[in-house]
Amino acid sequence: MSIHSNGAMLELLREDPAIWDLFTRKEEYAPGLRDEFDRFPYYLSSHRNIFKPCVSEYLHDRGYRVEYPDGQPFAICLTHDIDSIYRPSLFKGYDALQSLKVGNLRKGIDSISQIRSKKLPWCNFQEIMALEEQYDATSSFYFLALAPGDKDYRYDIRDLETDIGTIADAGWEVGLHGGHQAYCDLQQLQAEKKRLEKVLNRPVIGYRNHYLRFRVPETWKHLAEAGFRYDTTLGYPDCVGFRNGMCHPFRPYDLTAGREIDIMEIPLTIMDTTLDRYMRLDPGRAWEVTRCLIDATERCGGVATILWHNTFMGGERLKLYEKALRYCGEKGAWMTSGVEIQASIGERQLL
Repeated sequence: MSIHSNGAMLELLREDPAIWDLFTRKEEYAPGLRDEFDRFPYYLSSHRNIFKPCVSEYLHDRGYRVEYPDGQPFAICLTHDIDSIYRPSLFKGYDALQSLKVGNLRKGIDSISQIRSKKLPWCNFQEIMALEEQYDATSSFYFLALAPGDKDYRYDIRDLETDIGTIADAGWEVGLHGGHQAYCDLQQLQAEKKRLEKVLNRPVIGYRNHYLRFRVPETWKHLAEAGFRYDTTLGYPDCVGFRNGMCHPFRPYDLTAGREIDIMEIPLTIMDTTLDRYMRLDPGRAWEVTRCLIDATERCGGVATILWHNTFMGGERLKLYEKALRYCGEKGAWMTSGVEIQASIGERQLL
């Protein structure tokens, strides 16, 4: 069986009903409950072995392989959701006082120096790129492109024209971070895409939705119709791991229509806020889980997608991100952006 035949791969998956149902996310077509953000959470899923990429292992055992540049054994898709940029001066002042109170003079001085700057400390895109460059890596930055009055409108994308131009010119990707309604509203999705493209002055093909809001299969169909080439929203907010058992990019299959959807999904594996706020793991345990997921991806020759917000680039959270970069670099992983994953795998190798 050709490992590059998409039809053959789908037939192989259909041979095992449990694998097929997990791959297609059958249980999400008629969920009884969803959370406050209209998300299907991990705690409602019947599939409990989320740290194990069951579908990718099934395919790998039957000869499925993905080829990466320079023969690299697996890939890491590095991504950043830019939810916020401007931190209120009041919070900066509070941080400065607290740091000085406990004797952390250096942190206190840093906080004081940021009070008068609108963009510090979260307009840190060049610092993120410089860190990643140390490990021969690039990444994707997903920006909100909301209009005044939209829920969670926190910045005007037009104010960041120079910043996002610098990101794109350096070889990193600028993609869209869809707002609260974009996942289920095609017109809203198209409006946000157009708004970002006007500022970026080039097509936007990569996507992730805010708060990981997503509906199977409707969101995929909206994204394909809007002209996106890939999505990387498919992950649980409340637990890291492999939501549909895949650590490989794939083309989603619409069970209702009985056909594939013309978009690549690069499933989300690890999100910083999931480790920190949902799972409530200390840095040591967070690293153990992160390493476990990276190792599982390596064994399948797959792609692990890491989401690290620009607001998590400090203290122990930054140390954990850099530890992941170092670990993956030592393993010889290809650490790159979503658009590079999409371009490299493309039609020839896409499941």
